[in-house]
Amino acid sequence: MILIILGSLFLALCVFAALHDINRLTIPNWLNLTLAALFIPAAFVSGLPLEILGGHLLAALCAFVIAFALFAFNIFGGGDAKMIPAVMLWIGPNAAMDFLFAMALAGGACAMIILLVRKTMPVEVLPGAVRAPFEEKAGVPYGVAIAIGVFVAGPETPFLTEALSRIGFFG
Repeated sequence: MILIILGSLFLALCVFAALHDINRLTIPNWLNLTLAALFIPAAFVSGLPLEILGGHLLAALCAFVIAFALFAFNIFGGGDAKMIPAVMLWIGPNAAMDFLFAMALAGGACAMIILLVRKTMPVEVLPGAVRAPFEEKAGVPYGVAIAIGVFVAGPETPFLTEALSRIGFFG
């Protein structure tokens, strides 16, 4: 039951991060830290073997190195580069490719939608809460793509399967 609560809180915070990123084009440090910190009690109560937990830590470390490099080359923003390893703690190595594939597709779709709207609508007609990404030369709120990747890959992880099932996300 505690793992379901922690997993549900993690999922809710991922959605909050996506919405915050749409509104302000940032993901706060406290939010990324909370996403990562929630993994500690989840790992403790999960009862999973240390090898599996180690795999999750290793996946997060690899994600950190890659995301930092993408940030250094100005491909990702700092919040995105911090959110990906925090999320990868929960996703782990078994669902990493599903997560990365879904995140990449969702990121590309977000970018295409943003470009299409920028070309066809004046930004002034958009509601203020979602206007930021559509401003000229604004970035893509990649927190949306990260959150979508979590929901796509989540059913393959031992930490999120039950939480996603309880909220009716899948079978």
